[in-house]
Amino acid sequence: MALSDVARKMERMINRVGRQRKTAKGWKPAIKGFSGYGSADRVHVLGRVLMEDPYSEPETQIQRGWRQFITTQVGGHPVTVRVGDKVVHSRTDDNGYIDVLVLDHGLRPGWNDVVIEARDARPITARVLIVEPSARIGLVSDIDDTVMVTWLPRAALAAWNSWVRHTNTRKPVPGMAEFYRELLAEHPGAPVIYLSTGAWNTFETLQTFLDVNGLPDGPMLLTDWGPTPTGLFRSGQEHKKVQLRNLFIDFPDINWILVGDDGQHDPLIYGEAVFEHPDRVAGVAIRQLSASEHVLSHGTANPLEKIATDDGHGAPVIQGADGHELLREFRAKPFPQVSGRAGQGEAEG
Repeated sequence: MALSDVARKMERMINRVGRQRKTAKGWKPAIKGFSGYGSADRVHVLGRVLMEDPYSEPETQIQRGWRQFITTQVGGHPVTVRVGDKVVHSRTDDNGYIDVLVLDHGLRPGWNDVVIEARDARPITARVLIVEPSARIGLVSDIDDTVMVTWLPRAALAAWNSWVRHTNTRKPVPGMAEFYRELLAEHPGAPVIYLSTGAWNTFETLQTFLDVNGLPDGPMLLTDWGPTPTGLFRSGQEHKKVQLRNLFIDFPDINWILVGDDGQHDPLIYGEAVFEHPDRVAGVAIRQLSASEHVLSHGTANPLEKIATDDGHGAPVIQGADGHELLREFRAKPFPQVSGRAGQGEAEG
């Protein structure tokens, strides 16, 4: 039996015992709603069912990070999703996650509320973003070390930032909010999707971070850090590649701006996306970490991956140390599909 199989078996056993003990103490299933997304004819509703003490005091966002990760999921649990007049019955997966696709939902473009119900749990309202049918530009953004200073995936620092520090101490990368505002200034209906290898357990903390720091609101596509059939941890690269490919499929009329950092594999992932789908990427922006940040991130002073600049058949690429530098680069070299100022950047810069 592979080590990953042993790890998954132990995880299931520990969770089963934990669920039994918490049920005996009077704990109940509780639904956590995530931000979903969809088009005019289909929408993904996302959430999770966890065990919760009904008599505990509500937690605030100002808490130690580790509390977000101490959870007991409820797998195989009956759930009902209500989207407008549509009602869909389903079950959570083994890790308690809800991912329900609802067709012909009848919702209007913009943010909408949907209802998620689960057996023995209080119904909750979750948000879904229905993308404007007229949208032709969208933004995909990484989170860790792109808009938020994290220094992932170096294990010790990642653990300190995610598990120990208070959740309201996360620091934004300077200038990224301003950069995003200008990127989208001429495209008010453009969807913003945050694609990250961060854990779903941090969803509420990340949502607050976006709100507090003036970053555009948008659905988040996070991941689960548990073992898989092929490894002890899920592949962050594969998660990003699959979700990015899904966005290309779900929104065939949208060309995407891809924003990430060179602390790990974003240049490789985005470079492959440009190579495979050159007509679907409007531009790429890479935040360049400093030498010390690279050392803290992965142990060497240089980027692990680099992205090639536009060679005539790819997407335009800009790079900078933070949002301020990226904004200057964008003004000097606007993405042709994004800005009506293309060709005028040098004079304005």
